Order: sequence, then structure tokens, then C-alpha cells
Amino acid sequence: MIEPTGLDLKSIAAAIAISVGAIGPGIGIGLLAAKAMEAIGRNPEAAGKIQAAMILAIAFTEAIAIYALVVALIIKFI
Repeated sequence: MIEPTGLDLKSIAAAIAISVGAIGPGIGIGLLAAKAMEAIGRNPEAAGKIQAAMILAIAFTEAIAIYALVVALIIKFI
């Protein structure tokens, strides 16, 4: 049986970190967009306010995925 090296284990750990860290933000952004479209459909004259809030929330949600990417890079290269 082939023994995994430290580099192999680091690569696997980095892949797991970014994949698990991207699932939550992906689901969150999908739910945010769906609810924003529902709200705009119900109240079209408030589309500007809803869109601004949606974009801000998506930016905060996307920051979590960026943190996961940073952790994966730290695992991989340090």
C-alpha cells in the first residue's frame, strides 16, 4: 500500500476546506437571490431598495467563501 506524503495530505485538506467552505455561501446566495426576486415580484416599486440590500448581503455572504479560500491556501502552502 502506498503511504500518503505530507504534501498529499495537505492537498486533500485544502480541497476539503474550500469545498465545504463554499457550500454554505453558495446556498446562502441562492436563497438571498430567490427571496429578493419574490420581494420584487410582490412590490416592484421597491426594487431599488431590495436590490441594494441584496447586493450588500451577497457581498457579506461571499466573504465567508473568501475566508475558506484563505484557510485552504494556508493549509496548502504553510
